Amino acid sequence: MPKRVLFVCTGNSARSQMAEGFARAMGIEASSAGTHPKEAVHPLAIAVMAEKGIDISRQTPKPFDLDFAKTFDLIVTVCGEADAECAQLPLPVPKVHWNLPDPAKVEGSESERLRAFRQVRDEIERLVSQLVTQLQG
Repeated sequence: MPKRVLFVCTGNSARSQMAEGFARAMGIEASSAGTHPKEAVHPLAIAVMAEKGIDISRQTPKPFDLDFAKTFDLIVTVCGEADAECAQLPLPVPKVHWNLPDPAKVEGSESERLRAFRQVRDEIERLVSQLVTQLQG
């Protein structure tokens, strides 16, 4: 049964970081990486996770690395771009895909952007919770 999970998205600044935060909070050893990592974790990702009592402010975007990926039991891609890029690689472990919209691409007022981040956060929480239940089988 997989116990170490690597969450992968393109920028490693929002979705995969939130997934890592939830997984760790639920007792799973987790990390995250990006196929094209950004400079920092998105401030709205940090804000909406804080609303759930989870601090991801010290997490940093990291590049996806095949050797690092080999140390995990499961890879979860959280965006279509990362899923497509990973499909081209000789992944050393099983992979599942969650097709989550990118809240960082939502434009509009602060409240509209926060709503988008909260919606994706809540979906990630649901999916991670399901995954943890499966892993603890």
